[in-house]
Amino acid sequence: MCGAKAANELDTFIAKRPVSCIPISLDQYGRTVATCSAGGVDLGEWLVRNGLALDWPQYSRGRYDDLQREAEHAGRGLWEGSYVEPWLFRVCIRQGGKPGDCSDDANAHP
Repeated sequence: MCGAKAANELDTFIAKRPVSCIPISLDQYGRTVATCSAGGVDLGEWLVRNGLALDWPQYSRGRYDDLQREAEHAGRGLWEGSYVEPWLFRVCIRQGGKPGDCSDDANAHP
């Protein structure tokens, strides 16, 4: 649900404008890690500022941390409810957890 909302809002924000991406590195699976923008706006920054994504320090080196705290303080996007970080959810699933159990992780943010 959260991912679909973020995707829909990002699609609306981009509004058919060209998107440009600058490759930064490759992740452990060989996928490109990049900074992308539309209309001069960093899309990662926009997503985090609006509470539609989390700053992932492993890749961002904390670039969006202040924006995440701002979104949290304002209760925007995912900060309106509770969630489990996607990377923790995936670890739980890999360890044999069921989606419902992994989503209700004790580390969920209120």
